[in-house]
Amino acid sequence: MSDETSITVSRTIDAPAQDIFEVLSNPQRHAQLDGAGQIVSDHKSDRITGTGQVFTMNMDAEHMGGEYQTDNHVTGYDENKLLAWQTAPAGTQPPGWQWVWQLTPQGPDATDVSLTYDWSAVTDKELLKKVSFPLIQQSALEDSLGNLAAAVSS
Repeated sequence: MSDETSITVSRTIDAPAQDIFEVLSNPQRHAQLDGAGQIVSDHKSDRITGTGQVFTMNMDAEHMGGEYQTDNHVTGYDENKLLAWQTAPAGTQPPGWQWVWQLTPQGPDATDVSLTYDWSAVTDKELLKKVSFPLIQQSALEDSLGNLAAAVSS
């Protein structure tokens, strides 16, 4: 599903929500999950345990001129149910786009997982002139869910 300011993809993963959340809350695993192929590695981040945390990722993307870092500000945390963060170039405040992972158990060994890429809070008119949203396509988000399913089953 997508609208003018967000894209959401969903799929059922054959694993308990706890196992999926264990992978999602570990920034060291995010490069493995990234369907867009922009995350290179985690930059010595701790496991995500609550809102207000910031974790840093090493990135590489053409639209940013190559290698760079992002600070990811955790905005949503509900263990085994929700994990969300706003991303910003390292050392800056988030300009308004957010990643939201939601987990809904479907019995003991299956979980509906949705991933939303939401840029509705981007209000900087200059940024909106420079950046053509969405930067990440729906297919890359779907690939992230596939990568998550593979990561949980391995």
